[in-house]
Amino acid sequence: MNDFFVSYNRADQTWAEWIAWVLEAQGYTAVIDVWDFRPGSNFALEMQKATAGSQVTVMVLSNNYLQGLYTQPEWGAAFAQDPTGAERRLLPIRVGECQPTGLLAPQIYVDLVGKGEAEAERLLLNALKERGKPDIRPSFPDSTPPTERVTPQQIAFPGKSSCPNNLPRSGAVAFVGRDEDLANLHDQLQQADRLAITAIRGMGGIGKTELALQYARHHRDQATYPGGICWLAAKEQNIGTEIVNFATDQLGLTVPTDIDLARQAQFCWRHWPGAGDVLVVIDDVSGRDDIAAYQAIQPYLPPDHGRFWVLLTTRLQLGASIRSFEIAVLSEAASLALLASLIGAERLEAERDTAQALCEWLGYLPLGLELVGRFLQRKPTWTLAQLQAQLEAKRLEARALGQARPDMTADHESVAAAFELSWQDLDAPVQALAYRLSLFALAPIPWGWLTEWHDDTDPDDLEDWRDDGLINRSLLNWVDADTVQLHQLIREFFRLKLADWAEAEGLKRDYCQQLVQIAQQIPQTPTREQILALTPAMPHLAEAATTWQPWLADENEALLWPFVGLARFYEGQGDYGQAEPWWQECLTVTRSRFGDRHPAVATSLNNLALLYQSQGRYEAAEPLYQDALAMRQTLLGDRHPAVATSLNNLAELYRSQGRYEAAEPLYQDALAMRQALLGDRHPDVATSLNNLAGLYESQGRYEAAEPLYQEALAMRQALLGD
Repeated sequence: MNDFFVSYNRADQTWAEWIAWVLEAQGYTAVIDVWDFRPGSNFALEMQKATAGSQVTVMVLSNNYLQGLYTQPEWGAAFAQDPTGAERRLLPIRVGECQPTGLLAPQIYVDLVGKGEAEAERLLLNALKERGKPDIRPSFPDSTPPTERVTPQQIAFPGKSSCPNNLPRSGAVAFVGRDEDLANLHDQLQQADRLAITAIRGMGGIGKTELALQYARHHRDQATYPGGICWLAAKEQNIGTEIVNFATDQLGLTVPTDIDLARQAQFCWRHWPGAGDVLVVIDDVSGRDDIAAYQAIQPYLPPDHGRFWVLLTTRLQLGASIRSFEIAVLSEAASLALLASLIGAERLEAERDTAQALCEWLGYLPLGLELVGRFLQRKPTWTLAQLQAQLEAKRLEARALGQARPDMTADHESVAAAFELSWQDLDAPVQALAYRLSLFALAPIPWGWLTEWHDDTDPDDLEDWRDDGLINRSLLNWVDADTVQLHQLIREFFRLKLADWAEAEGLKRDYCQQLVQIAQQIPQTPTREQILALTPAMPHLAEAATTWQPWLADENEALLWPFVGLARFYEGQGDYGQAEPWWQECLTVTRSRFGDRHPAVATSLNNLALLYQSQGRYEAAEPLYQDALAMRQTLLGDRHPAVATSLNNLAELYRSQGRYEAAEPLYQDALAMRQALLGDRHPDVATSLNNLAGLYESQGRYEAAEPLYQEALAMRQALLGD
């Protein structure tokens, strides 16, 4: 017997699917035809089974439903089984303006018309209870009241909002105690062009990101920002690329690629379509200091005035021009509400004094409360006093964790103790998955990567380790349907555990190897589609190039590839300022690893020179090209494809400077060498023919240029296709 059958008119399918999703997310079983009536089955028989085999029929009530021809027998069957409503077999959910008449007129319905998603979900779930009594004792007047539970979104809410947005899922099991913060935040945001949210004492785990996300979700549902809500992750990611991706993917803008990335971002702001205000959230603005953090985002900020409202989250104080909105830890009442949402009100009330002491011990931090609440969920026989004793016992181990974190406060030490308790409750395969996840940057992680890298593991087992082992313990969060992410503190704890794991060295090498393979897929000039696809990989490539650099292999230029991939990604978008540090660091790292004379060093010199040439910095490029050429000739001999490449590149530089007489013999030598080494039909030979023709054209030697262009074209068509 199923719990619910969802009856709806086709015009309200989005509502029906959202309702079914919310019900199943709470552990109920729901039958809905679009999910459960599969091809080849008999629709009439499936409908008979659904209506007869479900405890409750949910009516997705609207004028479409009331006027539908086939919906009447669906609700009629449930009505006939319970005409007085004593068993509540018929549950009307009103989703559109309508006025039920006849037998339906006296039915009490749940009214979702005009409600935002959080409110709609609360009303729906509250309707399933026998009484409307709240889950925990109401707060004493003048204390902070508990707010509604917010469930991570997986089916798009079909209610009021239709503004373009890319909001991530909420990682909170319950969002409590922040009603006043949300209201005050909105008031302050509307009084200034830019606003920074700063956690007091710079603590992680206090809920800065969650507050910003709940604010954005609430005002998305309220249509406060009809022009759109753009969520940008500042930490370890390039917000310029994120802005362009949002404009391309969500707004349908065609962004010019012949200008640098900062100007592409400004193009997006100037050509933002539609009407109405736009909210831009830049999450986790960080840097080595306040000035550096602001300078990293400043070129990409929207105009000071107009329709854009900018909300920042940060631990830093970014200057007097950006107003701060400081948030405190949760109140005791809100902390108890959060804990009750996890362990149940009855269990909490049985040891209320201990629960209050436990919340205080955890510093009223949401992250710590979620960790212990999730732990207690899995230990139904444990008392809160027993848990508190275990946490006290784990404090010494937590202090050992904190030795690697000089900024750890007493509150964070309590969170570390809660983490330690959760960690020791994990099975070995789950811990191994946590180790691997800890290697990634603080950015969304495509889950498909983990599946590919565990190709010897049953995908169902891997999902169980992820869901039951980590997500359901608040040790990992969903970002969207395909990506996960670690909280900063949780990643730090995982990494500290990784340092003591016997297999850590091999895991780090494996991570680097996988990221090298991704870097090798990045072309020199990525298309817009490739940029969208590659953007999630950039912070993780940067992690390989920095944190895990010592574990990059020497063979096959593996050391170079993360730097090459990052620099190509940004240079291909015209963002030379972002690309240059990666090319420079690549040169520094290869010299440090291999010495001053090595093929990898020559390649690094050549790549940096190419960037300078693209910028018109010819005087800076020339000595690098010359050094690369001389080094390759010494190390590889006078006849090698890499030597031909250096000859060609130096010739290109001379042509750009108008030094045609110096360029011509280099072009000719490169062409002859490639023909001898690679044969007469090879893409590099076609490139040399094309470049030499370009030189002749620049000199006005058109008769010499034409046959070379024609030969290059024919060769490329034959080798590469039309």
